[in-house]
Amino acid sequence: MLKHLDVPFKVKAVSEDGLFSGYGSVFGVIDSYKEIVVAGAFTDSLKTRQPSLLWQHRSGEPIGIYTGVKEDAIGLHVEGKLALKTVRGAEAYELLKMGAISGLSIGFEVRDESYDRVTGVNTLKTLDLWEVSLVTFPANDAARITGVKAIHEIDSLRDAEAFLREVGGFSKSQALGLVARIKATQGRSDSDELDELAAAIRRNTALLSS
Repeated sequence: MLKHLDVPFKVKAVSEDGLFSGYGSVFGVIDSYKEIVVAGAFTDSLKTRQPSLLWQHRSGEPIGIYTGVKEDAIGLHVEGKLALKTVRGAEAYELLKMGAISGLSIGFEVRDESYDRVTGVNTLKTLDLWEVSLVTFPANDAARITGVKAIHEIDSLRDAEAFLREVGGFSKSQALGLVARIKATQGRSDSDELDELAAAIRRNTALLSS
């Protein structure tokens, strides 16, 4: 299952030939989904492939290439070159210069992870990196555009919280509140809980797109 992880990204300078750089992931920092990427998580993946440079996680909209991707002491450092002769690449260039784009987000599959039931933190140890996208919003807001889970993939209420935030556009407090209400409900089946989640997501998505 492909997952996304968003980090704040501020472009200090974009050259006239469309070159830019930033961090697709920062090591040792617990994100808003209570996940943490450790150093070395991308080592094996980078030996076999370079990630694609996409617009908003849309596989049909590449906007250039990455000329350099490596792990350093901080995290996953990327250097990219936008395809300025394409419509989307040129648009991305202008938006970067204006500061309208403020996020980088990685698309990956988890190969090895460790969940701490006490802290609720999931440590991501080995990842297959597929793409690093330029996105409009940093952190949670990027997930409003790019849902990555399907309702049938929810196996726990923790998954349900992530689903609400990624697909439904809920804030962290909203998602936690709804999950807490579900936990407090007695005598209901799992299918009833999923139906309630799906209905809430449909309502919220309609509001976001209106």
